[in-house]
Amino acid sequence: MKITKVPATIKPLIDGKVATRRAAGYARVSTDHEEQESSFETQVSYYTDYIKSRHDLEFVGVYTDEGVSAVSTAKRDGFNKMVADALAGNIDYIITKSVSRFARNTVDSLSTIRKLKEKGVEVFFEKENISTFGNGGEMLLSVMAIMAQEESRNISENVKWGKRKRMADGEFSLNYKHFLGYEKGENGRPVIIESQAEIVRRIYALFIEGLTPYQIANRLTAESILSPMGKEKWYDSTVLSILTNEKYKGDALLQKTYIEDFLSKKQILNTGDVPQHYITESHEAIIPPALFDLVQVEIERRKNRRHSGVGIFASKLKCSECGGWYGAKEWHSTSKYSRTVYQCNNKYKLGCSTPHLYEEKIKRHFLTEINKMLNGDFLKDYRRLAEGAFFTETLEDELQKSETETSVVEELIKRHVHTNMRSALDQSEYRKQYNALAVRHEEAKAKCGELQEQIKSKKSRELLFNEFIKTVKQCKTPIEEFDEKLWVIVVDYMEVGETIRIVFKCGL
Repeated sequence: MKITKVPATIKPLIDGKVATRRAAGYARVSTDHEEQESSFETQVSYYTDYIKSRHDLEFVGVYTDEGVSAVSTAKRDGFNKMVADALAGNIDYIITKSVSRFARNTVDSLSTIRKLKEKGVEVFFEKENISTFGNGGEMLLSVMAIMAQEESRNISENVKWGKRKRMADGEFSLNYKHFLGYEKGENGRPVIIESQAEIVRRIYALFIEGLTPYQIANRLTAESILSPMGKEKWYDSTVLSILTNEKYKGDALLQKTYIEDFLSKKQILNTGDVPQHYITESHEAIIPPALFDLVQVEIERRKNRRHSGVGIFASKLKCSECGGWYGAKEWHSTSKYSRTVYQCNNKYKLGCSTPHLYEEKIKRHFLTEINKMLNGDFLKDYRRLAEGAFFTETLEDELQKSETETSVVEELIKRHVHTNMRSALDQSEYRKQYNALAVRHEEAKAKCGELQEQIKSKKSRELLFNEFIKTVKQCKTPIEEFDEKLWVIVVDYMEVGETIRIVFKCGL
């Protein structure tokens, strides 16, 4: 057997010097805090001087990312440009402080290093004294990257714990730049900006008057009122978010979303996965709580049926035969006898025999019925009616018992699991008892849900009833002219058949 040694290649001299490699430094700090600025500037200065002092390196530049986390490379513009330049053949050597400065995500780190190695680009980590071209470099990098990733996990968990602790203590913050109506006060709590608060109040008023979020958005856009983001155009989703945000009534629900994991940093809507905290009267309200709650009831009411908001009679006239809705039709549209009538939209499809209505008749019937109510004994007896219809104390007592039952069963399940972990139970019997407790727990939870819905329904109807009473009490009797605003606020729908029946929003 003959063994021949093949010597390593010796780099040629160019003008009496060793061939140089094009080198770049990479510097990053993960926050924008002032204490990090000196660290950032020091890194940039250091790599610039270091590369220029090396006779075998040609300075390309220092790529930087300031105030960006290393968990993912997705948003690191400096890092991504450096890698792109290296892959394009413009960089041969990269020097950086440590593995954790490069990436805390093992997958991103190794994937990038392998791409660079394939193009002949070396990366050197000073702190760990690791070169990607050295023996065992990739194995060492894997270990270091895993450690860095675990460090990132620990930091994430600590931050998460701190945030939840502050929530439990009633502390919270708002994105004031994009939140209409409030600014941060001296005590850290929201303080009202009156000029913006007027816009919020107007949005609530327009909604109660019957406009849809889409129509409100169009009106605000047409009037050149800037959105919370400072944009000229409003969207219905923005209006709806203002109508449903409890902070406008002076409360705060914390932990509406949570971070799925520290790598993706994806925000997930919290539907009970992690604990929430609800703070009442945490700051000054822009919208009275009663009005806010009334708007929530109206939003739910509109979800359960079509609400177009095109006109004051849209979604207000109901066919007693098919349960469908009346729509506006233009009769004799091309002649001088042109007239708008309202008839069942299913009249010709289902053959409904309910009559058509002219606008004048609708208005006249409404005035007749509302005046009957105002002139009768209704306003004298409404308190007695309300006490019987909206009484919830019995339901609340039942709910408290069901909630206690739920808590007791949860504790029994915990003890049962703990006992099974500490001693050798018969597993068949263990599963049988566990499943029985689980069924009992679900039944108690379901009972709680039913009672909560019943209480919510009564309270919602009470809100509508009180709003109805407040509105009609302000009317001067008799009402002689049709009032569009009164119609929109108090009428749920008018049922048309052999007779015409008005159903008010309060349930009467």
